[in-house]
Order: sequence, then structure tokens, then C-alpha cells
Amino acid sequence: MILRLYRRVNGLSQESLAAVLDYDKSYVSMIETGRRTIGDVSTRRHIARVLGLPMHVLGVTDNDDADFAAMIQFGDSAIRLAEIARQAGRAVEAVNELWPLVARLEARAAEGRAERDTLLLLAQGRAALGVSLGTVLPEERLAAAARWTGRAVVIAERLGDAEFLAHALRMHGNELRKADHVGAAIARLSRAESLSEDPESRGAALALLARAAGEHGDRDLFDRAITGYRRLLDDVGVQGLLFNPFTLREIQLRGLLATGRAAEAVRLLAEVQGTCAPAAPQWHIIERITTGQVLLAAGHRDGAVETFTAALGAAEARRLPHQIQRVIRAADSAELTDLSAGAHEALRRLDNQLTARE
Repeated sequence: MILRLYRRVNGLSQESLAAVLDYDKSYVSMIETGRRTIGDVSTRRHIARVLGLPMHVLGVTDNDDADFAAMIQFGDSAIRLAEIARQAGRAVEAVNELWPLVARLEARAAEGRAERDTLLLLAQGRAALGVSLGTVLPEERLAAAARWTGRAVVIAERLGDAEFLAHALRMHGNELRKADHVGAAIARLSRAESLSEDPESRGAALALLARAAGEHGDRDLFDRAITGYRRLLDDVGVQGLLFNPFTLREIQLRGLLATGRAAEAVRLLAEVQGTCAPAAPQWHIIERITTGQVLLAAGHRDGAVETFTAALGAAEARRLPHQIQRVIRAADSAELTDLSAGAHEALRRLDNQLTARE
């Protein structure tokens, strides 16, 4: 990825880059496509030196590397800023910020220098990168996001930090759900809920568990999770990204539809909504698509098309392919051919943007 990005930034072909590095073009191609890994430090140093890249970008570090120590010191802030960007609807920016940090930490760990601080930061980075990828990748590629969050869980288990383990399990469980491994997602999210001690963390786990249970068609588990979520929300004043009335309503609407209770979903939609706004821009898009699905269930096709169309434009602007694919499924099931065609076009445009970046 680093060589490919360098080429595109500098307008070089693989053949030109190979000449600069004094390598064969086929070798550069294999590195870019992952068929060949740069294992030895001398080769990494050579590439970094010739291209004028910082050594750490290619994972070359020293035990007493002051720059690496500074990265550890400020890495937590970098991850928090990336998370803020993702929650503000700038997930592509978050991915671009996270991958150099995670790549360097991975290289450090691969060299056998995995201090506790390094491992904790690596786990945090893996989880954040996985969630950000899960926001920008289409459904057929969401397994990659689940793998990153799963690797965060592996470290969290080793560290023995219950609070962070609960966080990693929540993130991994949700990415497993999105990748259509719902049974495994429920197992991770149930464990996360049992480990969560503060109300916001437990509420987030219950929110994601309710979402997964609904998709799994498990009515009893969905009802238990959504009831626990609502009671917890009523009992405490703390709110968060996944723990707020707006999110509760959206999850409940979608879960009722998924568990065969469309009439209840229609009634809930008809209730006067509160003044609570979504905690992140993408949640408004998610809610609009869910509302469109409920309107279809109620037989309001025109209202559904209007709602889907507005959500579709916002999903493309925010680069949310997974949400566009939700619109496609709803449109196809209701034989809304024009809406489906427009959604497919939007998805193609996003896919072209993503391909151009790789």
C-alpha cells in the first residue's frame, strides 16, 4: 500500500518506481499486491532512503528510538482524533490517519518488542481501524473490518483489562454482525454486556446486542436487550454515541421489522418523535433508511421512495456504501426499479472512488 500510494502521489508507473529502486517491475508489483512481503530490515531501509520516506513508515525502528517513544506518548490522542473524525462522518479521513500508526505498531510487535503500552495502543488502533473500515467498505468486503477488530480482541484477552476487553468485544461483535456472522456476533456482544460496568458501556453493548438479535430473528433476545437498554436509559442521565433515545428508537424500529412485527413498527413510527438528535451524522442516514423500510411495510410507497432518495444522497456524500446497499435491498424487494437503479449507480461511484484510492 505504501509503494502504491507513493506512486500515485508522485505520478509514477510501476516501471518507473522499479527503476528508481533498482528493482524489477514484477517485484514492485508483487509487493504492492501483497504477494511478496518485505521481510528484511535492509530492504526496508533501502526503500525508505531512496524514496525519502521516514524509516518508521516501513516499520524500521530502534529500541531507543525517541521518535517511537513520542508516538507511543501521543498515539492515544491520534486514535481519539480519528474516532472523532469517524463519528463526525469522516470515516475515510479516520482510516487514512490510523493505518500508518497501526502499520508501525504492527512492525514493532513483529520484531518481538511488544511492551504493554505498545500492545495496548496496537489493540486500540486495530479496533478503531476495523470500525472505520466497517464504515467505508461495501458489504462484500466487511470481513476485513471484522478481522481487524478480532485482532484487537486477541490482545485485549492477553492484557487482562476487563473494560478494554468489553470495548473490543463490542466493536468486534458489531463488525461480525455486519459481515453476516450474526451468531458469533451475539456471543461476543453478550459477553461484552456482562463485562461492562459503567452505564454507557453497558448501554452500548445492549444496543448492539438488540441489533444483532433482531437480524438473527431472535425475538426473545431482542426484547430482553431492548428492554434492558430502555430501562438503563431511563435510570441514568449519561448518554453516548450508541446510548441515546434516537438510537433506541431506530434499533427498535428495525428489530420489530426483522422479528415479524411490522404493525408494531408502523405504530412506533407514527408516535411523536422527541427532540433528541442523532449523536453522529451517519445515524440520521441509518434512521432514514429504516424509516423508509417501515413506510414500505405500511404501504406508503411514495413516502418511502422520498425518504430513501434523501438518505441515498446523504449516504453517497458521507461515503457509506453499506447504507446504499440497504436501500438497494429494500428497493429490490418492493420492485422500486428506478430507486434501485439510482442506488446501484451511487454504489458504483463510491466503488470507483475506493478503487482509485487503493
